Amino acid sequence: MMREDTHLIQAIQVHKRFGNKHVLKGIDIDIPKGTSTTLIGPSGSGKSVLFKCLQGLMEIDAGQIFINGQNRTSISLPTSKLLEHKRGVLFQYGGLFDGLTVWENICFLLINDGNISRKRARKIAEEKLSIVGLSSELCDVYPNNLSGGMQKRVGFARAIVNNPELLFLDEPTAGLDPITSKQICKFISDSVSKLGATTVSISSDLKTVEEISDQIVMINDGRVVWNGSASQLYKTENAFVQQFVNKRTTGPIKVAV
Repeated sequence: MMREDTHLIQAIQVHKRFGNKHVLKGIDIDIPKGTSTTLIGPSGSGKSVLFKCLQGLMEIDAGQIFINGQNRTSISLPTSKLLEHKRGVLFQYGGLFDGLTVWENICFLLINDGNISRKRARKIAEEKLSIVGLSSELCDVYPNNLSGGMQKRVGFARAIVNNPELLFLDEPTAGLDPITSKQICKFISDSVSKLGATTVSISSDLKTVEEISDQIVMINDGRVVWNGSASQLYKTENAFVQQFVNKRTTGPIKVAV
């Protein structure tokens, strides 16, 4: 089934269970092409599960998820492989391979496809390092010799190595100092504008959320409880958002102790 519209991702009444635990309870989300959407919410809200379902890492139990107009649950294997090559992923802790050099990490997908030479792959890695503000001199360095901020930037370079249409960013600024966080936010914003990429992030850092988001979706108890722009985050009267951004222990969000 195909859908013709301007949304790159649509989730319609998505449900997910783990045994008797009902985690996602009818999620509806529209993510327009060329925009940046961030999922927020308290721990255990279901946002991480939704994030994985949108990536295709978890199967849903009910509902539909459309990627570029195609129902993910009915996508053929060749089409699924094509979609994988049109997306990039930044893992929360970088997710770099310790036994590979920086350039091999960045071009891991390209090298394993076997469609380009290692010489060409290295050149691409140098170009991506430049985009994230790192020197090509780091190409032959191993990840354990990099700072946490550098590892995150290398991870971002890997995420954009194939100029993806879709970027998934898991806690892109977690554990970073304010200056590095600001740089990462700029890379994300530039990727949306220059690559025309659609970005889906999950973040607990509200400053990051404000800086990178066109759309913010708040999840609580497996449901969407608020959807709005970054400029509305601190202005909305939504009780869930008010409690969350003001770090209150009382309110509609049930705080587990």
